Parts: sequence; structure tokens; C-alpha cells
Amino acid sequence: MATFARRAAITPAAERPGAGLWSNAWYRLRRDRLTMAAFAILLVLVLVSISAPLLAQFVFQFRFEQQNLLRAYGTPTLDPPAYLLGADELGRSQVVRLLYGGQVSLFVGFVGALVNLTIGVVVGLTAGYLRGRTDDVITWFITTLNSIPLLFLLLIISAVFSPNALTLTLTIGLLFWTGISLYVRGQTFALREREFVVAARTIGATTSRIMFRHILPNVLPLIFVLAAIDVGGIILAESALSYLGLGITPPTPSWGNMLSNAVSYSVRAWWLVVSPGAMIFLTVLSLYLIGDGLRDALDPRLKTH
Repeated sequence: MATFARRAAITPAAERPGAGLWSNAWYRLRRDRLTMAAFAILLVLVLVSISAPLLAQFVFQFRFEQQNLLRAYGTPTLDPPAYLLGADELGRSQVVRLLYGGQVSLFVGFVGALVNLTIGVVVGLTAGYLRGRTDDVITWFITTLNSIPLLFLLLIISAVFSPNALTLTLTIGLLFWTGISLYVRGQTFALREREFVVAARTIGATTSRIMFRHILPNVLPLIFVLAAIDVGGIILAESALSYLGLGITPPTPSWGNMLSNAVSYSVRAWWLVVSPGAMIFLTVLSLYLIGDGLRDALDPRLKTH
């Protein structure tokens, strides 16, 4: 009796009769304060990073590469506002470099995730739907790629090619797709024998139409969850490579190489470590919370509550 009462109490918040998947998901998300707060924080970080040139010119009146050796290791101050978060070893504005660094780090994260999602979804759908020899070859390739320690592979590629932001983004995107591909492959196995897919084959629908018009929409909701988590993982990977000196190379700022540079003089200017570390922490935490919230909102099993 108590279980029935609990289910009756949460049903209105979990699902609205007659509403579609996306409508119900948005209904749940709006009532998930933690996820909405994470969305708001991420949105602010993205907008502030995009506005970096305007803020640097009209608010801080300082370029990200501009130096002032008399201000080297300067403590945080509002006089002038450009040194709100202090100055680095060359007297450059930490807050301005942080804004421009956000452009690079977020670009690497979001574009890298887009690349590996595209590859992973296409490969996973192909392997799961065609099966047979095609699936065997793709599975063998994924297993071989997964057997290579990813960090070492990234270190080798970064050391050989000295990548800029674009090449590093493409490299990470081309290496991080295997997990998503295996997930999509497993979901496709389960969906390819469903009645609506059999009906589509019966009326003569092409293979590509069945994969992308019938199977993909059923896999897409939970792919968004993986995408949110994936962006955070890529930002951490870029930060780790930059920390090791093999990521985005100075003078182009990124949160990773700013943190790497600041660690070497953390005793003398500890505040320079805090700001890039806080930006990485907030971004990754927000993305993980968004991914967790999306999973709860899009999970079909919640409809049984």
C-alpha cells in the first residue's frame, strides 16, 4: 500500500499522459534544480568565453598576449581591472587569458565530442545492423584500438606532430569514438529485430533509411547523455596533455597549459593555479551533472513509476 502511494505521488512529476519522450524529458529536467543549475553555469562559461574579445577590449582593456614585466606575479587587484585574478610571470592579465583559454578548451571539448560521436554512431549502426563479417572486422578493429593505452598514444601523437587546437581536437575525436560505437552497436542489435524495423524491410526500405530514419532516433536520446559526459572527458584529456607540455602550445592560452605553467611557480603565486583549475572543475562537473540529469529524464524505465 505504501509503495502504491509513493508511485502515485511521483507520477505527475515523472510523466504526463499523452506527452512524447522529449516533452516528458523537458518536463522532468525543468524540475531537476541541480541539472538546471549545471546548465546555467555551463551556459555562462560558454557565453563569457565567446565574448572574450569584447570583454578584453571594452571591460579589461588588455590583450591576452600583452605583457607588463613590472606586474609579474602580481596579486589580484581591481586597479586596474585587468589584474582582477592577478598576473603571470610575464605580467599578462590572468583573467583575460582565462577568457581566451576558455574558447580553446571548450572548442576542443565540444568539437572533439562532435567528431567522435559522428564516427561512433555511424560505425556502431553499421556493425549492429549489418552484422556478419562487417561486424567482425569492426569489432576486431575496435578491440585492437582499445588495447593500446590511450594516454600513451596521445602522448606519441602530440610529441610527433606538435598539434595546434584544431589538430589536437581532430586527433582526440578520432581516438575517443570506440566506447560510443560499442554502445550504439549493442542498442542496434536489440532494435533491428523489432516490429517497426521488420515492417520497414518488408516494404522495401533501404538499409541506410532503416539505420538512420528508424533505428537512430531510438538510440539518440541516450547518445545525448554520452555526449555530455564525453565533452567533459575530452576537456580533461586536453588539460592532461597540456599539463604534460604536449597539448596546446603557448602563447595560445588554454585552461590546461595555464594550469601547467602556474604549477611551476605555485609557491610564489598560488592564485594563478586556482583560476584555471576552478574553470576546469566547474565545466567538467557541470557536464557530468547534465549527463546524469539527461539520463534520468530520458530513461524509459521512469515511465513505469
